[in-house]
Formats: sequence, C-alpha cells, structure tokens
Amino acid sequence: MIKKIEKKEIRKRIHRRIRRKLAGTSERPRLAVFRSVAHIYAQVIDDAKGVTVVSASSVDKAVKTSGGNVAAAKAIGKLVAERAREKGIKNVVFDRGGYQYHGRIKALADAAREAGLEF
Repeated sequence: MIKKIEKKEIRKRIHRRIRRKLAGTSERPRLAVFRSVAHIYAQVIDDAKGVTVVSASSVDKAVKTSGGNVAAAKAIGKLVAERAREKGIKNVVFDRGGYQYHGRIKALADAAREAGLEF
C-alpha cells in the first residue's frame, strides 16, 4: 500500500530545501512568512545572531483587519515593512516558507515592497 504524504510534510520538505540556499545576515535579514488557515505571520530574522528583529501578524492589536485573507496579508506586509524601516532595515531576503508564491504570500510580499522593503 502506498503511504500518502501529508501537505504539511511536503511544505516542510520544500522549506528545508529553500533554507539550505538562503540565510539572513545583519545587513540583509530574512523576511520569513508563515500562513495558517486563520492567520498570517511575518518575521524579519537575523540568522547570524539567531534573533527576530521585527515581527507582525494578523493577531496583533495594531492590525485593523483580522484573519487569514488577502486583505490581512497586505496589511501585515505593510506593517512589517514599516517596522523594519524604523529599525533601519531596507534590504531583506524573502523566505516564502515552502508556500507557493501566490495569493496571500504574494500579497504580503507586494505590500512590503510598496512600503519600502527591497528584495
């Protein structure tokens, strides 16, 4: 009998493959995205120090839209970019977290670019 591989395991495998190729530095940290059914989360991470510099999520009180939809993803992208700019971060490496660059992930990335992050 063929064992069915869960979607979660496939995403984790893809994410491990992506993480082998990219890492965040102090000059250019990593913008990591996690997407659940109900929410979306974004972190700017300095992998050299192992520190999260900036984070934003649809759970934050500062976000007016809640939930895991495209509108919330755009708000999170804009918010994480503004917080990163306040910390003096302009350039980041985008880590899509094993998800397809489509829908909420693309909306978050486009909003972050419009708000001033370069990647």
